[in-house]
Amino acid sequence: MFWRSVVGKLAVTILLLVSFVLFILTIFLLEFFEEFHIGEAEEDLMQTATKISDMVEHHESEDLIHLATDRVKDDSSRVAIILDDGKIWVSSSSNDDLAAFEPGWIKADESLEQVISDDQRVQKQITIPDSDSEIMIVGTPISNGNGAVFVYQSLEVVNETKAETTKIIFLAAGIAIILTTIFAFFLSTRITSPLIKMREAAFDLTRGEFNTKVPILTHDEIGELAMAFNRMGRQLKFHINALSQEKEQLSSIVSSMADGVITLNRSGDMIVTNPPANDFIESWYYENKQQILETHSQLPEELNLILQNVIKSEKAAIHEISLQGRNWVMIMTPLYDQSYVRGAVAVIRDMTEERRLDKLRKDFIANVSHELRTPISMLQGYSEAIVDDIADTKEAKNDLAKIIHEESLRMGRLVNELLDLARMEAGHIQLNIEQVNAKEYLERIIKKFNGVTGDRDIKLKLHTEIKEELIYIDPDRIEQVFTNLIDNAIRHTNENGFVTVFASIKEEELHFSIEDSGVGIPEEDIPFVFERFYKADKSRARNKEKKGTGLGLAIAKNIIDAHNGTITVKSKLNEGTTFTFKIPRNLNL
Repeated sequence: MFWRSVVGKLAVTILLLVSFVLFILTIFLLEFFEEFHIGEAEEDLMQTATKISDMVEHHESEDLIHLATDRVKDDSSRVAIILDDGKIWVSSSSNDDLAAFEPGWIKADESLEQVISDDQRVQKQITIPDSDSEIMIVGTPISNGNGAVFVYQSLEVVNETKAETTKIIFLAAGIAIILTTIFAFFLSTRITSPLIKMREAAFDLTRGEFNTKVPILTHDEIGELAMAFNRMGRQLKFHINALSQEKEQLSSIVSSMADGVITLNRSGDMIVTNPPANDFIESWYYENKQQILETHSQLPEELNLILQNVIKSEKAAIHEISLQGRNWVMIMTPLYDQSYVRGAVAVIRDMTEERRLDKLRKDFIANVSHELRTPISMLQGYSEAIVDDIADTKEAKNDLAKIIHEESLRMGRLVNELLDLARMEAGHIQLNIEQVNAKEYLERIIKKFNGVTGDRDIKLKLHTEIKEELIYIDPDRIEQVFTNLIDNAIRHTNENGFVTVFASIKEEELHFSIEDSGVGIPEEDIPFVFERFYKADKSRARNKEKKGTGLGLAIAKNIIDAHNGTITVKSKLNEGTTFTFKIPRNLNL
């Protein structure tokens, strides 16, 4: 809107100021010229009256006085000569509205009478008796005391002059106001044009257009302001770019962190989060059976209590939280705005793997201790029996020595398997890929177990659908897998049961399955069968023939992983178990 703009305000201010000055000046000029015209008219009349008075004093010829008076006086005025004998002579006038002088005027105004009686001069404006006409009259006495001379004229002459002067003053004032208006708009536009450009440039800055420049039109303060504005725009662009780069870098760092990061304000609103933190929050709401919204940015109530304690105490807090079977450790640290706590940052770390590894370490120590305790105790007991000559016969000593030998072999196998497993898990396993005749290779492995299966009346069969004669594998490692799986199947299969080995090629993969009709694996223990020292089935532990180190399946899984393959298990309790492993057909390692 014009009146709200700087141009309008500045122009209106200049106009009002000039108008006020012209108004005061016009009043004073009108007053001055009114008094000036009246004074000049009275002065002219008084000079005329003085001249006529001198002529009357020095000349006695009335005709000469009349003639001189008509020449001296103005056409708009009249002259009245009053002699001491009471005779009054009044000159003629071109103004028909100007009345002739009458003796009643002197009687009506005391000051006129004093001109005759007291020889005083007078000049004033009076209203003609019995008339509304106003006249300006001056009077001067005749020096020899023979009378007085009055010269008067109508005030309309002065009023006309004053009206003309007023017109000229108002015309000049009008012209001055018009010129002032033009000048005010010109000056305002001249001053505000750079300001308008700066305003437009400021709006461009708010829209992120930092390359906007204000033209420098003048070299005064406004020009310096434009230079400062352009410099400010360049500095803003530099700092905004720097902040954007830092923000992108910080965002990339936070997003790529494995730990969850949540930045919070004092009200518990989540300002910044990264993907691990979002997973934690989703798990929290799912655990507490609450629906999480896409626009939800409020910290859960339980965590908000931790936030308020951190803000109140101004100390970091550490809490361990369990959600969906996973362990999380949250470290919440206060954020300061100088000395004022404005919020907090929470770092959330998934400690599930660390806790699992810690548990595995403890279980490993316990299991190894348990596995070694029995053979060591037996070695110690039987060796003491030999040393103390408790076995007095050679046959008894041979039996004790045989037991000691078997237990030492068992300890050796356990130690070797532990070493193999440690090397595999450390990534030090090396595969020797060779061309192997599939049928001959599998038949040779099956023959190793014919004696065991024959003694227990278990049928061991081989079904192969591999048409190609040659396959590429590490024969020793794969044989170790077959040995572990077939041995487990035989040991956990009752008499008159069966163990079947299947081999085939599907979708460029070698598929091998070992199926048995044994006791099976409980459903809750299936996810843990490939862990070290797995012996979840207590029925297997009761039979010494079924006892093993619990490392065979863990070793088998590491061998299959080294072949870039997979191994799975399916089992039903008291119905049987099937182990299946797949490896790439063309293995180039």
